[in-house]
Amino acid sequence: MAVRAVRGATQLEADTREHMLVRVAEMVTAVMDSNDLAVDDFISVIFTATSDLVAEFPAYAARRLGFGEVPLLCARELEIAGSMPRVVRMLAHVETDLPRADVTHCYLHGAAALRTDLTRVRSVPDQDRQ
Repeated sequence: MAVRAVRGATQLEADTREHMLVRVAEMVTAVMDSNDLAVDDFISVIFTATSDLVAEFPAYAARRLGFGEVPLLCARELEIAGSMPRVVRMLAHVETDLPRADVTHCYLHGAAALRTDLTRVRSVPDQDRQ
């Protein structure tokens, strides 16, 4: 079993607690489904959020999905001029038999435009952005 890193990102429409919980849960679930992962496969997860998101900790959404025993960390994303607003990113370290080239990274909603350079990406843009 190898340790792999898998990325995810999602963009929120508004900074509300419920919206944060829904979007982050959707992102974490997408990463799990796309890579055939269970909670027990996760070693740790780092979440970052842009400075315009303050309604809730992104890690709390993962806790509600059963990540109580997984070390989770939240951090602030760098504030770079012109960067996308209201974005939560995740970097998860997982145990998996997948070769690195077969790991699927998940970018949802507006964040689907962030990493078009990756070879295996599950990109789910908002309907009005397609």
